Amino acid sequence: MKGVRKEDDIFHLDLEEVNILPQVEGNGKLLSKGFFPTITVQDFPIRGHKVYLHIRRRRWLNTSTGKVAYRDWSIVAEGTRITEGFAAFLKEISRYQP
Repeated sequence: MKGVRKEDDIFHLDLEEVNILPQVEGNGKLLSKGFFPTITVQDFPIRGHKVYLHIRRRRWLNTSTGKVAYRDWSIVAEGTRITEGFAAFLKEISRYQP
């Protein structure tokens, strides 16, 4: 985690992927090539405060193939801007009628 900011009733958590090489096919050498653009996803509220995760993913260049290598993060629920866990939670509670 790079930092936490609080604005009114919102927490912003700045996250950066650790600098550990991803698993790649073949024997190519990987060179660090910075980051993808930051993505922002909404996560579970904390004590009535909205929570936004600002995530910076690393990318590497595979010198033997010339292709960019990166980890596959399936953190965002498809078609939404919230995490898969939060989407599952909302889906589950919407099944119950008061």
